[in-house]
Amino acid sequence: MFYARKEAFEWLAQGKKTIDVRKGNPLDGEIAVFQSGPRSLRLRIVKKESGRLEEILRFDNFRAVIPSALELEDAFDYLQKIYGLVDGIFTAYYVGALLVSEKCKIDTE
Repeated sequence: MFYARKEAFEWLAQGKKTIDVRKGNPLDGEIAVFQSGPRSLRLRIVKKESGRLEEILRFDNFRAVIPSALELEDAFDYLQKIYGLVDGIFTAYYVGALLVSEKCKIDTE
C-alpha cells in the first residue's frame, strides 16, 4: 500500500500520472494500492525501475511522474519537497490500467 497526496491520487485516478516514484528498493507484488484519506485505488504495476533519482527521473518521463511539471527540474523539486534528501535508491513504479470494473471508480470504504 502506498499513501498518496490528494493531488497525486487524482492524477493517478485520471490516468495523468503513470509513474509513481518512491524512496527505497522495489517492493514485491504486481498490484499497487494507493490510499488518500478514505479513498483507495488499485493499479497494475507493469514495470519497476530502481536507481538514483537522477537516473529514473528523466526528460523523457518526468511528466508521467509529476503531470504539473513544466520542466524536469520542477519534477525533481516536487519530489525533493516530499523526501527531503534525494540520496540513495528510488524506485519508479510504472502503473497500468485501473483494476476496477469502471474507469475512475474509486473505493470509498
